[in-house]
Amino acid sequence: MSPVKTQTLGFPRIGPNRELKKAIEGYWSGNTTRTDLLLTAHKLRAENWALQKAAGIELIPSNDFSLYDQVLDHTVLLGCAPERYLDKSRRPNLDEYFAMARGGKLPNGTPVQALEMTKWWDTNYHYLVPQLKEDQDFQLASTKPFDEFQEAKSLGILTKPVLIGPVTFLSLAKPAGRPFDTLALLERLVPVYVTLLQELRRLGAEWVQMDEPILATEISAEKRRAIAETYETLSKAAPGLSILVASYFGRYGDNLKTALELPAQGFHLDLFRAGDELDAVLAGLPKQKTLSLGVVEGRNIWKNDFARSLARIEKAKASVGEARLILSSASSLMHVPVSLEREDALSSGEGAGGALSQEGGAAAAVGLKNWLSFAEEKLGEIQTLARLSGLEKPEEDPAYVANRNAIAERRNHEGVKVPAVRKRMAAIRAEDLERTSPFARRAVAQQGRLGLPAYPVTTIGSFPQTEEVRRARALHKKGQISDAEYRKFLEEETLKGLRLQEDLGIDLLVHGEFERNDMVEFFGEKLEGFAFTAHGWVQSYGSRCVKPPVIFGDVFRAAPMTLDWTVFSSRASKSPVKGMLTGPVTILKWSFVRDDQPLSDTANQIALALRDEVKDLEDAGIAAIQIDEPALREALPLHESEWKETLDWEVKAFKLAAAGVRDETQIHTHMCYCDFGEVMASIAAMDADVISLEASRSGMELLESFREYAYPNAVGPGLWDIHSPRVPDAEEMTALLRRARAVIDPARLWVNPDCGLKTRRWEEVLPSLENMVRAAKTLREEG
Repeated sequence: MSPVKTQTLGFPRIGPNRELKKAIEGYWSGNTTRTDLLLTAHKLRAENWALQKAAGIELIPSNDFSLYDQVLDHTVLLGCAPERYLDKSRRPNLDEYFAMARGGKLPNGTPVQALEMTKWWDTNYHYLVPQLKEDQDFQLASTKPFDEFQEAKSLGILTKPVLIGPVTFLSLAKPAGRPFDTLALLERLVPVYVTLLQELRRLGAEWVQMDEPILATEISAEKRRAIAETYETLSKAAPGLSILVASYFGRYGDNLKTALELPAQGFHLDLFRAGDELDAVLAGLPKQKTLSLGVVEGRNIWKNDFARSLARIEKAKASVGEARLILSSASSLMHVPVSLEREDALSSGEGAGGALSQEGGAAAAVGLKNWLSFAEEKLGEIQTLARLSGLEKPEEDPAYVANRNAIAERRNHEGVKVPAVRKRMAAIRAEDLERTSPFARRAVAQQGRLGLPAYPVTTIGSFPQTEEVRRARALHKKGQISDAEYRKFLEEETLKGLRLQEDLGIDLLVHGEFERNDMVEFFGEKLEGFAFTAHGWVQSYGSRCVKPPVIFGDVFRAAPMTLDWTVFSSRASKSPVKGMLTGPVTILKWSFVRDDQPLSDTANQIALALRDEVKDLEDAGIAAIQIDEPALREALPLHESEWKETLDWEVKAFKLAAAGVRDETQIHTHMCYCDFGEVMASIAAMDADVISLEASRSGMELLESFREYAYPNAVGPGLWDIHSPRVPDAEEMTALLRRARAVIDPARLWVNPDCGLKTRRWEEVLPSLENMVRAAKTLREEG
């Protein structure tokens, strides 16, 4: 065993075959029992702990598992679940827990709306936002951290429980009612954490991980003082229990001195987001404190560069010594897939996108699998780095040599850089980023072409991906139905969706996207420079998992991607049908992106490919084209002072994709689950003719941002939370629409759901769409 300790900050909870998703959805549907679900959860936890132990990881996390969301788990744990979800007890049962997550009906039949959902920092994971009252009290209302610690202990594994730190928890929360500073509740909350730590120590815990990523943001001096005072108290709570304070996803910046001086036994540094702070950390780390060095990336899937990592490890060892050093994942590994083991197609270049594309379209098969590392492989990287760091000549070790060769192969492969793409990038002009006319003039031309009524109704793009749709796709993929049979099926589904929209009175139709698997994966399969995994699933929220593509090389479009189905649908309907595209920032952000060039370069490559697609759609007579950018806010660094540079290239990429159309072609975009008010100027700079936004879960809170900024173009604030099975009635939607009308000029107000409908059932979609159309008609009648 290496003298240097090893750990992870968390591990994927979904299972290698999405066992958790299947168990949860089976419980929701009534096909399995609570006992079945809990047994699956127990099995997954046990497998995760055993896997990490077998890899040689010493500080193995517990309480990183969740049936839905770790922030929701802490809301329950700390006894601050909103009363509307609870009976007289402060301890929600399983159905009340899921009601907070999804909405629907409580066990007593009361209908409830889900908690608001937003992005976890700058990731594509979504958490449920705690709602706290000004007089909120807290109490220990769950035994989850204790139960899972003892569960692991019974298996012979002494774990390191993981908790969201109190200052970060309060910073993630929002007021339930009139605004107030949630940090004012810290004095009430800290005693519950004291009790938590004391009980974990009593049970035998030696280390506890307190996640405080709020330290990677720009915070006030007051909040820094609050963090210092909080840990002064917590450090005395449970003698013998070592506290590791972990921040990740960004630099400490002005918070570094505070973080280093916290009275905790361990300090964590994410070398991938804050590597430039290593020297300052080594200079300022107190002599008694342990340094957790995040040497293995927790959010991307490229193989670790051992030479680079070992240089940093050696620098740290020279400063703090082996005994005070822990080699760690930079963040939780929940953001990467579980295992590369079954990804054989990646190594042979088989399957869609599995080969590197060279200029001229020739494919050079490459062992892409040899360039990658998923969660299981990252465990091996951590342990191998620990072992190599103890060798006198690590560069002679076979593992080091193999790693060096893989890094060199990827860096030098001829298919990664495509000269024609780079030539086109160099030719981008300022005028390529601007529409011909301002919005007011374009709006007149578009209305003359589309002839839409007041409060025009549309949807965001997708319709339910039913069991029949998924089955047909799977049969076609396996070769069990022919191309012609699959085409016929998709045509029938598309036509049914079009007829349904026409019958409901929807004004601007969508084709339903029945041919698409995922809004990013679909486009990646059509673009060069992408590769795809067979089992590379990661959790987006709850039971929702996504399989991000891998961007390994220069991106370009070899052929039209959406033209076929958009034209088919347009010809089949008397009403206009939108073209549906995913935007360059979202494709980039929701993929595992190459790390060998600036993100802005990759975004512009994708934008140029989309620009070609937009031009083809316009030339085919499509009057409205939607380019979704739900990841725009998500891609921003955690430090607000660093936003401008990122926002500038994000806006440029969107405009590069969208701005080549004529005035009469209407460009839509869609965004969801972020704080829009923080980036309103950049949203306006994108100059989309219509933007649709998620708004219903927050009760149209975003309207205040539009009031303050005076957004100039058309807006569709969502009236229906599509992440919940709940069907809102027409009166509720009408009330939301009236609230929007009071802020947004009715001539610029659209009517739409919060997001696409692929995850919902038709039994929920039909009545909700009927109610949405009814709400629009009511406002038309009101004038």
